[in-house]
Amino acid sequence: QVQLVESGGGLVQPGGSLRLSCAASGSIFSINFMGWYRQAPGKQRELVADIISGGTPNYADSVKGRFTVSRDNAKNTQYLQMNSLKPEDTAVYYCKAGIRKYSYNPGSLYWGQGTQVTVSS
Repeated sequence: QVQLVESGGGLVQPGGSLRLSCAASGSIFSINFMGWYRQAPGKQRELVADIISGGTPNYADSVKGRFTVSRDNAKNTQYLQMNSLKPEDTAVYYCKAGIRKYSYNPGSLYWGQGTQVTVSS
């Protein structure tokens, strides 16, 4: 069973920082895609940042220069470093991964459970 487990959400003041993590576990042959999405109340889920294995990260315009996505391949973990947080960053953040379980099958997409990030004074 493949699972994505998130952590690191919480309450921070405007201008503060948080680091989210998402660890993949289970039967994993390779991880070809990892990314972060967020959904604020009453709004659509939107892309925050993602990266294809071997490529460069893509960032939403609203977070460019403030957020950084990274990976620790040895731990099958992705991170989202969030700096200079704004109230409009408040949302539930979800990690997403494209995981190939075996060498002979295509990858499948998996979602984490989501973690709440609240930016407020």
